[in-house]
Amino acid sequence: MTDNAYSAFIPEIWSQKLNYMLSKDCVMLQCVNRNWEGEIKNQGDKVKIITPADVAISTLSTSNITYDELEPTSQDLVIDQKKFFAFKINDVAQVQSNADIMEAHLKNAKKAIEEVQDAYILSLHTEVDSKNVVGDEETAVTLDKSTIYSKFVELALCLKNSNAVSAGVRPWVVINPVIESYLLQSSEFIGAHNVADETLREGAIGRIAGMDVLVSTNLTDVSGKYYVLAGTNEAITFASQLSKIESLRDKDSFSDLVRGLYLYGAKVVQPKALAKMIVASAAAA
Repeated sequence: MTDNAYSAFIPEIWSQKLNYMLSKDCVMLQCVNRNWEGEIKNQGDKVKIITPADVAISTLSTSNITYDELEPTSQDLVIDQKKFFAFKINDVAQVQSNADIMEAHLKNAKKAIEEVQDAYILSLHTEVDSKNVVGDEETAVTLDKSTIYSKFVELALCLKNSNAVSAGVRPWVVINPVIESYLLQSSEFIGAHNVADETLREGAIGRIAGMDVLVSTNLTDVSGKYYVLAGTNEAITFASQLSKIESLRDKDSFSDLVRGLYLYGAKVVQPKALAKMIVASAAAA
């Protein structure tokens, strides 16, 4: 492999920088836990997650005590999302650029990774417990500034009724800019400037019905519907195994070749800690 001509390129530093940018700014990474990431890095591309069984409470009526046989469940968290980017940096562009061209390209790579990663995590709405769904495929919810608060209260109630919300647990909801435009017109919406900074997760624009509100442009129209996802960080576990960037000289042109690899995976470990609202996108347009 021939060394690149871009003297500021140090693969380890750029890899660390990309990891930091993703963990800081990616919307859906604010809504997951990374409890098993260390296990993934030690074991390879899979880790078995053991979920403890429920414990039953009985009334003591005799001197005999019966013991339940607990059967914990197991699930596999698999690193099965493999994404890469690859591009050329022309020598002339490097010389003529009045800014750090690699930094600019890295920001674009980070944005592209965020888009596919956010969309992937948002697609896990299919694993929401059936009792935690507001609206349905045949009759999607119609949102406007007069109905949005009551529907978000209904969504938050799903989480409370499934015992997903307790003291110290802050639920979240992810919307898109279209739904945000209605939310901002609701008098019940509490903007971030009216909430103590330390009580809102990073990136949240405010709070509605007790849920931190985050906005993602990756919550897109799917067959005329938006699938608004809400939950707690206990619901989805996420792990990224590798972020690697390297460079080599292009033998056929006066350019550096830069390529990056990013591997990740996610698993819904507590479906009852998620809720979703099926919204008619035409009504929210």
